[in-house]
Amino acid sequence: MGDMANSSIEFHPKPQQQREMPHVGGFGCTLAELRNLMELRGVEALQKIQEAYGDVSGLCRRLKTSPTEGLADNTNDLEKRRQIYGQNFIPPKQPKTFLQLVWEALQDVTLIILEVAAIVSLGLSFYAPPGEESEACGNVSGGAEDEGEAEAGWIEGAAILLSVICVVLVTAFNDWSKEKQFRGLQSRIEQEQKFTVIRNGQLLQVPVAALVVGDIAQVKYGDLLPADGVLIQGNDLKIDESSLTGESDHVRKSADKDPMLLSGTHVMEGSGRMVVTAVGVNSQTGIIFTLLGAGGEEEEKKDKKGKQQDGAMDSSQTRAKKQDGAVAMEMQPLKSAEGGEMEEREKKKANVPKKEKSVLQGKLTKLAVQIGKAGLVMSAITVIILVLYFVIETFVVDGRVWLAECTPVYVQYFVKFFIIGVTVLVVAVPEGLPLAVTISLAYSVKKMMKDNNLVRHLDACETMGNATAICSDKTGTLTTNRMTVVQSYLGDTHYKEIPAPSALTPKILDLLVHAISINSAYTTKILPPEKEGALPRQVGNKTECALLGFVLDLKRDFQPVREQIPEDKLYKVYTFNSVRKSMSTVIRMPDGGFRLFSKGASEILLKKCTNILNSNGELRGFRPRDRDDMVKKIIEPMACDGLRTICIAYRDFSAIQEPDWDNENEVVGELTCIAVVGIEDPVRPEVPEAIRKCQRAGITVRMVTGDNINTARAIAAKCGIIHPGEDFLCLEGKEFNRRIRNEKGEIEQERLDKVWPKLRVLARSSPTDKHTLVKGIIDSTTGEQRQVVAVTGDGTNDGPALKKADVGFAMGIAGTDVAKEASDIILTDDNFTSIVKAVMWGRNVYDSISKFLQFQLTVNVVAVIVAFTGACITQDSPLKAVQMLWVNLIMDTFASLALATEPPTESLLLRKPYGRDKPLISRTMMKNILGHAVYQLTIIFTLLFVGELFFDIDSGRNAPLHSPPSEHYTIIFNTFVMMQLFNEINARKIHGERNVFDGIFSNPIFCTIVLGTFGIQIVIVQFGGKPFSCSPLSTEQWLWCLFVGVGELVWGQVIATIPTSQLKCLKEAGHGPGKDEMTDEELAEGEEEIDHAERELRRGQILWFRGLNRIQTQMEVVSTFKRSGSFQGAVRRRSSVLSQLHDVTNLSTPTHVTLSAAKPTSAAGNPGGESIP
Repeated sequence: MGDMANSSIEFHPKPQQQREMPHVGGFGCTLAELRNLMELRGVEALQKIQEAYGDVSGLCRRLKTSPTEGLADNTNDLEKRRQIYGQNFIPPKQPKTFLQLVWEALQDVTLIILEVAAIVSLGLSFYAPPGEESEACGNVSGGAEDEGEAEAGWIEGAAILLSVICVVLVTAFNDWSKEKQFRGLQSRIEQEQKFTVIRNGQLLQVPVAALVVGDIAQVKYGDLLPADGVLIQGNDLKIDESSLTGESDHVRKSADKDPMLLSGTHVMEGSGRMVVTAVGVNSQTGIIFTLLGAGGEEEEKKDKKGKQQDGAMDSSQTRAKKQDGAVAMEMQPLKSAEGGEMEEREKKKANVPKKEKSVLQGKLTKLAVQIGKAGLVMSAITVIILVLYFVIETFVVDGRVWLAECTPVYVQYFVKFFIIGVTVLVVAVPEGLPLAVTISLAYSVKKMMKDNNLVRHLDACETMGNATAICSDKTGTLTTNRMTVVQSYLGDTHYKEIPAPSALTPKILDLLVHAISINSAYTTKILPPEKEGALPRQVGNKTECALLGFVLDLKRDFQPVREQIPEDKLYKVYTFNSVRKSMSTVIRMPDGGFRLFSKGASEILLKKCTNILNSNGELRGFRPRDRDDMVKKIIEPMACDGLRTICIAYRDFSAIQEPDWDNENEVVGELTCIAVVGIEDPVRPEVPEAIRKCQRAGITVRMVTGDNINTARAIAAKCGIIHPGEDFLCLEGKEFNRRIRNEKGEIEQERLDKVWPKLRVLARSSPTDKHTLVKGIIDSTTGEQRQVVAVTGDGTNDGPALKKADVGFAMGIAGTDVAKEASDIILTDDNFTSIVKAVMWGRNVYDSISKFLQFQLTVNVVAVIVAFTGACITQDSPLKAVQMLWVNLIMDTFASLALATEPPTESLLLRKPYGRDKPLISRTMMKNILGHAVYQLTIIFTLLFVGELFFDIDSGRNAPLHSPPSEHYTIIFNTFVMMQLFNEINARKIHGERNVFDGIFSNPIFCTIVLGTFGIQIVIVQFGGKPFSCSPLSTEQWLWCLFVGVGELVWGQVIATIPTSQLKCLKEAGHGPGKDEMTDEELAEGEEEIDHAERELRRGQILWFRGLNRIQTQMEVVSTFKRSGSFQGAVRRRSSVLSQLHDVTNLSTPTHVTLSAAKPTSAAGNPGGESIP
């Protein structure tokens, strides 16, 4: 690891200066000291802190900060710290420049072939064979009407080059604007990330990038640590360090055993305070990233040397990877979903299950490959036929001999044929597809922001349109997450509203106030309202806020109690987690004994109670029989009102013998129940309507909650998830597990398939249950279509389910960092109605792609057939290369813009979802494509063979090599374009609707593009001249062209009249993956096959690779976000980056390609530069 040692110097901002004056800026620690300190763990770290600073507070003194008050919020001081210790921000990799993007667009194989052909054609046009012998070459070049025309032979070559440049610029510009949008999106996600620090004794939420060394940060359950630090005080803190070490077990942290907290790790349990010691590039995560950056460059150098020996296959892989540079960073070193090499795949199988290719991506790639193959075959046949025809006619029929001086003339012909062949291919390959997908997604994502959906992974928005099931949390998503205590059971009395303080015995009241104030996170508080007359602000855990509100309603205050017993005086804290479902705090009593306060889910905590306080505040026994009574009379009625029941209890320990605090079951037992409270969390008023919309749209909504089953059922009924009289299931987690597991305790898919279709409410569920349910529904193959599942979550424990789901929604307000990290879309207002908006946008994306496909394929079919038959019958394509490129431009780039930006309408929610297996091109669309193709071909062939008689003009067929453009062929070209323009309007509807103009003015982009294309077409025809092979047309001829174009709209109505159900012969196309690729392993293997297939194609049919490659590069840029979401995502992705770095340095075999393109690229990496939380 030699480079690691050397590279460490690069990070110090001013190494020289530091050596001369050890304590810069008056701080007692240098940057190097702190960096070395953070590399130690456990006991070593403690020893080092004791030797160098005495203890953690000594370290705080050296850093000029107070462990309790934090830094003074003084801008000069903060700035000085940033200069000395760096900012909490890892600089992103430079985005690709426009020129780089142009260069990448030029790598396109088809374009290269066109360029070569054009250059050869240019060169030959300047070569004039000696005049006297031209007769010997036959009538080949004869018919060049005059010298001027013969000299204009160069124009076609030049025009092709020009249009290639045009296509390249458009492509590059699209990529550039896409990249820019992604960076904007990323920076938006980053700005939203805040962290709690103490400054001037006040708790503040500061953006992660604003953290400085010396800050005192509050860490709590669900946080993602944004910087390295040393723990000052912690309660039951457990950290998941797998992102750095690869160890999946949670590490216990405490100030006296292992106080080192590292950036990029997750807090899985507990809470605490830490002093920040390293930020940005100096933190552990930052060091790794800087190494990755450096590693990438070194690998690249090695790569260049090694490439020659690596043979063809590897270089083709590298080439592909260079093109997806953005993806590669994430693909290779972080072992993500599509890592290229086999060994990596083996490792990967053992890893976390990955998200499969998005539904649409799979279908599109498959379709593009099919179309590309067909186009390749057509173009090859075209060239062969043209060459054979020419050779036979010239040398066999006319019996000429090949003369040396005629060679250039013949070659010129062959070049012309080759250009025609390539043109057929250009038109056949639908490279506008990826463009349409990208534009449509990018446009939707921008608009979804306004609908409170912050999309982190672009393809999630399209997948959402196919969703068939939503598994939603209850708290905060369906309900307002503003909790209040409305009923209580205190001193043998059930109060239906808040009791008067005078009605309670002082002893009970006092115990209750202490139990609530002390046994809740001290970060949870209730603050005065911001505006007059508004509700008080709840900060922190909402259930605890409800309890603190209850204390205030009883006319007492929790703040004095907390001041009397500050957080560091708490003796032991058992923090809440999803297994315990309770929280307990131990304090030391003045007499030396201990008192434990506990609160938690009532049915769990009551089982641990052996006493209860009666109306006088005295203990009385609480037997199992009393407990059953209480459940029936108190808890169930509360739950049936949709209330959450919480039990509050305590226990005293004598001073004589201190219990074993680690034996939690012993300690939290034999409790005395103080009270049971019922907490109301009202349903959001707009939710029932949103759920009704989902159900009408064919989406099943299921509620998965940790609450009591009665509470859950009551809320589900209020929301409209369950309706009286329907056949549905409401299960508790235990019962659910009993039903789906066999005798050995393994989950069986068949059993699951019996449960999930009717399941509507899953109560008292653990995170594993949620994950099991989601996985079960996704993997299920029963029913007519496979399910696409969306999941909402806010807690750390929802991470696995959010990851497994096809679309994971995290809560923007209540969600923890871990949940946001695992999600695809963040709901910025935590509201279920926003999910319905996402469904609408998703369906709109899917429809936009279908509209574009319908339009594109019609043009493809027609253009290919016309060029092919025309070439075979008349030895010349009726549509010239330059004209084809223009048609390609309108049908690809412009049409994708026009059709991909249609705004969604409510009517999208009236149909059932498409699901995974629905083909991209439905029967109706196939009918439209073929129907319009028939119309267009009829018109064009009529014009081609009898058009000159109809218009009374010269025939353009069989024209010699450099003849001027004919009116005849110009009319054909013009009619063709007019028909496409009007067919573009037809393409706006794909479900066979009659009114194609419906809502056309709500999409200004569409109108602009259609009119703009029309304008440019006029210019091309009237003034294009030789380069475009056009000759100006008269008004009458123009009107005829328009008339035929408008005929498209009429013909569209005729097609709509034919019922699709009668056309059984039409095949659907663009199916999703078959049913045989369902399991994770099989999916991985399926992907391997695709990979091998792609490599074959890269070697063999390089031509159509253009279409596939574009789809892939563009889709990959899109999906880069799918797998990392943001820079931090990259850090903690899958297995330890550190150990991989180790692998990378030991690579000597050709596999070192793995890091070749792996500089932390913009897309994968860190757009907008962000601090690593």
